[in-house]
Amino acid sequence: MAKLNTNSNVYTIVYATVLVIIVAFLLALANAALKPRQDANVALSQKKQILASINERNLGDKRSEEAYNALVKDATVGDLAFYIANKDGKELYILPVRGAGLWGAIWGYVALNDDRNTIYGTYFDHESETPGLGGEIKTEKFQNQFIGKHVLNAEGQFVGVGIMKAGQTADGMEQVDAISGATITSKGVEAMILNSIQPFAEAGFFEAQGAAKACEASEATEVEPVKEEEQL
Repeated sequence: MAKLNTNSNVYTIVYATVLVIIVAFLLALANAALKPRQDANVALSQKKQILASINERNLGDKRSEEAYNALVKDATVGDLAFYIANKDGKELYILPVRGAGLWGAIWGYVALNDDRNTIYGTYFDHESETPGLGGEIKTEKFQNQFIGKHVLNAEGQFVGVGIMKAGQTADGMEQVDAISGATITSKGVEAMILNSIQPFAEAGFFEAQGAAKACEASEATEVEPVKEEEQL
């Protein structure tokens, strides 16, 4: 029997091919085994972010699950999905927002009081904004500025919230302070709120009839069982 020539090109190619196939199989197997846990972590992270928008923060995994299931329901208006939370006897409307910062995606949630105008709380996060600058949108210091601001103007039209540099004034809307040195990210948050919530306004969310339909949808919608952190 001929001796296997381990120095030949054929041997090297076959050996490398088999090795690649084995490694790929093992990676696929590991990914399949870990996917349920990864999906559960993403779902849990989203629930923590929604809770943060209604000022329920730093609860830990188990308490976050319990709080979410006790407080939050899914809802829709038209084909737009959002959330309704019942907290301290108040009905809060939680609207998802998504946009772009300086370096990548930004996202979050804006919670409104039952007047569908006054901001109860917010949560914002980012993909790759600069720490200490644009990354500050994730801090409570920045987010808490929005509490008590109104998203409708005196005529009842949705206008969002202006995010302005020191000395500047927003025209026709209430405002909060921009992050020093992070004007683009700050304006990205302003645009994100405007562009993400405008479709809700167009669907009648801020009108009495639209809100009533949203409430009916929330009562008929069951919250799906949690699977199991981020984001995007």
